[in-house]
Amino acid sequence: MESEPPFGEFIKTFFGNIAEQEENHQAKFNVDECELPMIDLSQLNEECKRKICNASAEWGFFQIVNHGVSEDILSRIHCEQVELFRQPFQKKTDEKLLNLSSGCYSWGTLTATTQKQFAWSEAFHIPLNTIFQPSEFQDLRSSLQELAMKASDLAQQIAAILAENLGCKSTFFSKNCLPSSCYIRMNRYPACPMSSKVFGQVPHTDSDFLTILHQDQVGGLQLLKDGNWIRVKPNPDALVINIGDLFQAWSNGVYKSVEHRVVANHENERFSLAYFFCPSHDTVIESCSSEPSIYRKFSFREYRQQVQEDVKTTGDKVGLSRFLNQA
Repeated sequence: MESEPPFGEFIKTFFGNIAEQEENHQAKFNVDECELPMIDLSQLNEECKRKICNASAEWGFFQIVNHGVSEDILSRIHCEQVELFRQPFQKKTDEKLLNLSSGCYSWGTLTATTQKQFAWSEAFHIPLNTIFQPSEFQDLRSSLQELAMKASDLAQQIAAILAENLGCKSTFFSKNCLPSSCYIRMNRYPACPMSSKVFGQVPHTDSDFLTILHQDQVGGLQLLKDGNWIRVKPNPDALVINIGDLFQAWSNGVYKSVEHRVVANHENERFSLAYFFCPSHDTVIESCSSEPSIYRKFSFREYRQQVQEDVKTTGDKVGLSRFLNQA
């Protein structure tokens, strides 16, 4: 299809005949399935808040229902997202498609140095400070604007609960994590003929405070818990929430930013939509705890630049371990 990125050609050019390589990732499919801790936000009492905090500390992941984001808007975005990804590949690489800055569309992992670092997926990264610009896909933009408002309120609500549990001021988030500093990523994971050899998304943690994820029912999301990979069972009524690196640093390690990945699927394509709750680039991240800090303080800009440099030079994200307090 002319809409497909040249995944196979890239892999053949840079890694040769992948079928002949010894590395086999079949074990990534042989993992147990789990249901993440479930939080019903229609009963937002002290018990509910305790469950959110416990899940953030023990799992780094949980799912929420009765979250206030309507099925109608999620269904609309899914249909519009599918239409967007069906556009010709060359058109998708043109930033004029959504009137976005260069680099907002990505495919594969062009910095990969091994097949294990290659992601068989494509994505649109949409900074919310650009979402009001007119474009060909105006219905999609309008739907994303509506979603962004709901997701922002939801993220602020969850962040305030987590901050209160630490005895910290939740105003940090209302002051520093404005809608204009957050972004949405639309993902597509095409069916992959070499699904046992590459990932849909390589193992990673998120470089934000919180991520709010809506996924279809194909499945493929896995997370690392107690040293073992487990499959996340999709729930059509739930949104998935995960803690990002910034919250782990800000909470001084109380809340966990957990490594996760998406396995490639041999037969079915998968779509997902993620909202990343981020501060402004100048925001300084430092522990809100009175205990000795695990991590030195750093700006969000510094953190992003370090992550990008590590990925560029090594093919992998290093993350928070770069910012451990040496004192």
